[in-house]
Amino acid sequence: MAIMITDECINCGACEPECPNTAIYEGGVEWTWGGGTELTEVDFGDGTVVSGKAPQSPVSNEFYYIVSDKCTECMGFHEEPQCAAVCPVDCCVPDPEHVEDEETLLAKKAWLHAEA
Repeated sequence: MAIMITDECINCGACEPECPNTAIYEGGVEWTWGGGTELTEVDFGDGTVVSGKAPQSPVSNEFYYIVSDKCTECMGFHEEPQCAAVCPVDCCVPDPEHVEDEETLLAKKAWLHAEA
């Protein structure tokens, strides 16, 4: 499952530079699919194609947040989610709304980073 940041976040920013997928953003900051990945565009399979550089709406305006579709729980990079490892208040926790198995997380990593 993806990781989420709870509203107990103190906005310290320790998590953001630790994410290998650039899936963590400061509250109120727009995100992009391409930021920190190899994606130049995203095809959603329903005829919708989005540029990797196109700004996306923030998930939260108050706290740091994680884009669940870019979160791989650091699978293929580290043995544990690095955001959770460095969070001083333990607010980086598994997101029960985005449960994914190891195979799915590794496939997402490969997709984000254009591995063959």
